[in-house]
Amino acid sequence: MISAAMPKPHNSARHGGALKLHRDCSFGGVSIAPHQPQSPANPPIAVTGTALAISYLTSGVAALSAGRTGRGGARNRANRESHALTAAQIGNLKAAERHAEKIGLPFTRMISIHWQAAGVPLAGMAKATYRFTDLLTKALARHGSGTAWLWTHENVPGNGNDKGGHCHLLAHVPADLVAVVTALQRGWLRRITGQPYRARVIHSKPIGGRLGLEAGNPDLHAVNLEAALAYVLKGASPEAASQFVLERLEPGGRVIGKRCGTSQNIGAKARKAKD
Repeated sequence: MISAAMPKPHNSARHGGALKLHRDCSFGGVSIAPHQPQSPANPPIAVTGTALAISYLTSGVAALSAGRTGRGGARNRANRESHALTAAQIGNLKAAERHAEKIGLPFTRMISIHWQAAGVPLAGMAKATYRFTDLLTKALARHGSGTAWLWTHENVPGNGNDKGGHCHLLAHVPADLVAVVTALQRGWLRRITGQPYRARVIHSKPIGGRLGLEAGNPDLHAVNLEAALAYVLKGASPEAASQFVLERLEPGGRVIGKRCGTSQNIGAKARKAKD
C-alpha cells in the first residue's frame, strides 16, 4: 500500500526556511538539514506497509455486525459510493489540520485501522470509524485532555495482499496519555467488532517518530506532519491532486458512506466561528 516516495514539502514560513526530507526507519520521518542543491527526483522513502507509514470509548453500544451499515444519515446511506477524495474534501481536511494547530491541538499521532481484517464489512466502516473516534475522544476527556482528529477511508484490494477497507487517522494525543490510549485501543476494537482482536489490525505511531516532538522541535514536527497529511490524502482524484499539487497518488478504491471526516472542533462550522 505504501510504495511511492513521500513528496517533499514546499518551503514556507510555517516551516522556517529551507527543509530537506530524510528517511526515518520507524515512520518515514523527516528531519531538517541545511539546504542542499536539489536533484531532479524526490528521494524515495522505502516503506512496505501501513505500520511504517504511520498512538482511542463508547458507552455500551452493541458490536458492529456484518449485517449492519455505517453510521446513520444520508451521507452514509448504502447507495452512496465514491472512489476518490474530491477537491472540496481535501480543502476541508487541510483547513482542519491548520485549525487544529491554531487551537493548540496539533496532530501528534498517525493511526491506521484495517477494518476488513477486523471483520467489519465495507458498508459498516463509516460507523466503525465514528465509534472509534468517539471512544478516543471520551478516553482523553476522562484524563483532562481535549483532542482533534481527521480521517480518510480507502479500500485497496489486489496483489495477493488484500487490505480491503481501512481508515487513516491523524489525531492529537498528548505524549503523557499515549500509554493510556495504547492500552485501551485493542479493547475498543473488540467492542466495536464483537470479535477477538486480530494481529496487525491497528498501527499507531507518533508523527515524526518520537513522543513530544510537537513541543520539543515544532519545525521538525511540522514537516513530518505535512508528510503524514500528504500520505492520508493520497487517494485524491486527479483533478483534486492537480489543484492542490499533490505528488503522491494511489487509488483510493470504492468506499460506501463518508469517505473522510473531522472532529467538530476543527470542522467548517467551528472554523467559521473563529474567524
